[in-house]
Amino acid sequence: MPSALQLAHGHPHLISAVLACRKLLHRRAVVAAAASAVPLPGLDWAVDAALLSRLIPAMNARFGLAPDQIDQLAPEQRHQVQKAVTMVGSALIGKFISKELVLRLAQTVGLRLGAKQAARFVPLAGQVVSAALGYSVLRYLGEEHLKDCVRVALAAHLTLPLPGPEAARLVDR
Repeated sequence: MPSALQLAHGHPHLISAVLACRKLLHRRAVVAAAASAVPLPGLDWAVDAALLSRLIPAMNARFGLAPDQIDQLAPEQRHQVQKAVTMVGSALIGKFISKELVLRLAQTVGLRLGAKQAARFVPLAGQVVSAALGYSVLRYLGEEHLKDCVRVALAAHLTLPLPGPEAARLVDR
């Protein structure tokens, strides 16, 4: 399966958006890994949910797919975006991100999250495994969403850079 960068090939603005989002994703995944290593029950879930609830909207905004950005499009282009979102099957593009959406997203990798919970209670080695799983889970979820954003932008023929300065500020945090 192609990566988000491969999907964006030949579209410089999409490539730029993918690289900026990957940088943000890496920073957030490192935070998730650190939280996963701490042996406090539920801490990693809370941190993952908080990170995803900010990461997903920032990625959407970078691609011009935040709800307020979509609302500002011309009606025919808004329809194209909504059609592309439906075609790609993403529940996170063009929506306000709620706890329920984040939890549904986390359930897609439930087995890894369960292993992460169990591993953290094994001294030292378990915490390293838990941190690695915490990093990889957030990276996986973020990369999948990134692919969806690229697919929607391509299918809807969005001409980037669509986002304003607010989107760039969100991604650079």
